[in-house]
Amino acid sequence: MSTKTTLPTLLRGFFETYLAGQRDVSPNTIFAYRDSIKLLLRFAAHRAGRQVIRLRVDDLGSETVLAFLAYLETERKNCVATRNCRLVAVHRFFAYVADVDPQHAELCHRVLDIPIKKTVSSTMTYLDREEMKALLAVPRPSDRYGMRDSALLTLLYNTGTRASEAVGLNIRDVRFETPALVHILGKGRKERACPIWPETVQALQAYLKQRNDGDRLDAPVFLNAHGRRLGRFGILAVLKRHVATAARQRPSLATKRISPHTLRHTAAMHLLQSGVETNVIKSWLGHVSVTTTNEYIEIDMAMKREAIERITPPVPEPTGDIPWRSRQDIIEWLEDL
Repeated sequence: MSTKTTLPTLLRGFFETYLAGQRDVSPNTIFAYRDSIKLLLRFAAHRAGRQVIRLRVDDLGSETVLAFLAYLETERKNCVATRNCRLVAVHRFFAYVADVDPQHAELCHRVLDIPIKKTVSSTMTYLDREEMKALLAVPRPSDRYGMRDSALLTLLYNTGTRASEAVGLNIRDVRFETPALVHILGKGRKERACPIWPETVQALQAYLKQRNDGDRLDAPVFLNAHGRRLGRFGILAVLKRHVATAARQRPSLATKRISPHTLRHTAAMHLLQSGVETNVIKSWLGHVSVTTTNEYIEIDMAMKREAIERITPPVPEPTGDIPWRSRQDIIEWLEDL
């Protein structure tokens, strides 16, 4: 009877052979799956009381995965959508394990039976122009990280780039000559070019000029404190820090749940409100379907309706006989029928 494949071997095969080799999955997707599996492994190691390297596939059964999902929501305060994204990565891994090593099939099927949670659609969050202006004013250009953060926030707002797309940018992807633009590798390896403002060009050039590798085309555009590529969680940390500061000037910022994706929504809404056509916004943001872009129109129209409803129309007082529909006794009589 053959022995079961070890967990390290399965992990290497999943990421290197299956995702990168056979499926040709984008680097951003691989990074997202990697982060999810890392969290699961650390949680499982703590739960089992052993080092990650000594974990077995059996340590990652359905009970552990369910406990992990509960941990994400209760302790890490992840929303249901984030919890579901983590579970999708876990599902993909165990589907791979079931294919390459049928001896783990029963355990894998129990994990794969764990359902995705239903989510309640919430109102899309975005910043108004004054809130966005206050946020962009926070980073101080005199500070090295302030220059980076200013360039980062300006680029996110200018282009509506996803955080996963921004972290993958290299210097070669930015064209500083007129017409200035940035080449973005989006979901499904779809490429798009997005124009950038002179202010964005200036912020990026100022940041890259003070770096030793600022002229290396293969260098990442945004670096962390250790000189390595800034990650998605790094972008979130930068944004949260500056939002907290900007909220002192614009208290409304403290009432909103703001993530890097909020700046993407903000870019789309401000483009729409400036009269830009939906097909242009679709191309700008890299939407697969214009239906996604049309959601911003619906939200903008809903806000306009709410504004209209808050205004009391100048209706003149009625004169003469009161129409029968407004007579309270008639209404009461009809309701008693």
